[in-house]
Amino acid sequence: MTLSRDVAPAPVAADPGHGFTVVPARHPWRWVATAVVAVLVAMAINALVTNPAWDWPTVGQFLFAPSILRSVALTLQLTVLGIVVGFALGTVLAVMRMSANPLLRAVSWTYTWIFRSVPLILQLLFWYNLALLYRTIGFGIPFGPTFVEFGTMDLVSPVTAAVLGLALHQAAYAAEVVRAGFLAVDPGQLEAAAALGIPRLRQFLRIQLPQAMRTIVPTAGNELIGLVKGTSVVYIMALSELFYQVQVIYTRNGRVIPLLLVAAIWYLALTTVMSIAQFYVERHYARGTQRTLPPTPLQRLRAGLRRGAE
Repeated sequence: MTLSRDVAPAPVAADPGHGFTVVPARHPWRWVATAVVAVLVAMAINALVTNPAWDWPTVGQFLFAPSILRSVALTLQLTVLGIVVGFALGTVLAVMRMSANPLLRAVSWTYTWIFRSVPLILQLLFWYNLALLYRTIGFGIPFGPTFVEFGTMDLVSPVTAAVLGLALHQAAYAAEVVRAGFLAVDPGQLEAAAALGIPRLRQFLRIQLPQAMRTIVPTAGNELIGLVKGTSVVYIMALSELFYQVQVIYTRNGRVIPLLLVAAIWYLALTTVMSIAQFYVERHYARGTQRTLPPTPLQRLRAGLRRGAE
């Protein structure tokens, strides 16, 4: 009996005279879309440059004015305090929501329900007018004697009222962001870590938190950027943040459009810096899921220049 086996045929050299012609795929509609977008961008730039109503000299005059810079500093202060206090309280609320205690879950759910349902501007006005409800604020034993009392107007200044309104409003959204991040972690990993005898704190810091941050960071970054723009609502409290200060200036000189452009440029600058920081934080926490980290904008630019040089 003869045994046979399949043998792959030897490669045949291609005949240059009868070889196939490789035709690259053509994308005519891609070029059409590129041309249309390029024309629209050119029209937009032309409208910004040639229309004298934009009044760019006035924009340059007030862009770095001392009053504008002070208002930008106050905007950043409100943003930092609001996001830090908001996410600290939001983390506590998220832990309460995931607790086995029904009272803690109910309190967390109620807080989130109320502060997400009431508009931010109403919350700011409530804290600003807190003295109408309580003339004094005391500290002591609950339902017992009061040791120290302060006047509400002295304790809750306009800046304090703004921070309270922004932080407590932000905490309701931060609680859901943090809770979603923790729920995204596979519980089987924590069970395996517990079976290996890894302490609970180490489980949280080395296993649960890094994976939860991959879900938390993108949404938290959006919340931070939204809070930067949300600080403009505190103009109703006559705080000299960026939008309020711009309104004060154009009310005096009548240059509405240039001053609005000044505010827009500063908001764009602040959110751009925060978007770049968010990219690098996301890239840091992507190390456990990707073999090759996504390239940074500078690395992409260098690669594009190398391809262009070739």
